[in-house]
Amino acid sequence: MSQLLFAAFSNRSDAVQLAREAGRQLEADGITSSLHLLDVDATPVVDASTIVVSLGGDGTFLKSARLAHALGARVLAVNLGRLGFLLNVPSNAVVADAKSALSGDDIVERLALLISVSGTRIKEFALNEVVVERAHAGHMVRVKTYVDEDEYLTYSADGVMVATPTGSTGYNFSAGGPVVEATLPVMILTPVAPHFTIDRSIVVADDKVIRLVAEDKPAIIVADGRDIGSLQAGQYVEVRKSPSPVRVVATRSFDLASRLHEGLREGHA
Repeated sequence: MSQLLFAAFSNRSDAVQLAREAGRQLEADGITSSLHLLDVDATPVVDASTIVVSLGGDGTFLKSARLAHALGARVLAVNLGRLGFLLNVPSNAVVADAKSALSGDDIVERLALLISVSGTRIKEFALNEVVVERAHAGHMVRVKTYVDEDEYLTYSADGVMVATPTGSTGYNFSAGGPVVEATLPVMILTPVAPHFTIDRSIVVADDKVIRLVAEDKPAIIVADGRDIGSLQAGQYVEVRKSPSPVRVVATRSFDLASRLHEGLREGHA
């Protein structure tokens, strides 16, 4: 039997209140649920039958996705922000969509990325992007790129990222990269503020392995906005497709066109 786990940050009183109210409504229909606070050091009970209901913005969804990904749980993306490119469920539809998720099996699989440093696997994954970026403000980092064993471009830049289609509307978009339909099997290589070199993105198939080498200076590794490690000069990050996608519940469509119109109109993108 599937279980519902509402996920929210403790400082989002609107999300916590919504979880409790939705829980009461669901309980009246014989459906049990629980609330997990994402910023509390506790491990919730999650397995492959769980539906993690993310209550918040894109940042809440990214952390909820990490929670769900390890055990193949599903994620229902509820939008409590002004604009969430990753989120397709309005706050007033939480109960109805949670019930639909429990009774249906419509899933959209989103590409996730595995990360390793100089051949050593990091126990992290990224849903949006992995970035090798400068370690100190006012300096650039020189990054040599490879796709499989083929040497591509070398960038002097603030950073270089590998983005997923899901992440194409995030940092990748801000850096001038393309918006990519979320279900396409590709990865996007995008430089961040490159200096005297090509500033266009390169899109490759998702069965490739992308290597980013910090050539001359230390750099830091950022995954989905989180600092997860560092590189010394000569070390590299390898980014590849995770064998396990992020499983997002598709109780309604992800309408990219209207989200782009709304985001551009409101100045979010």
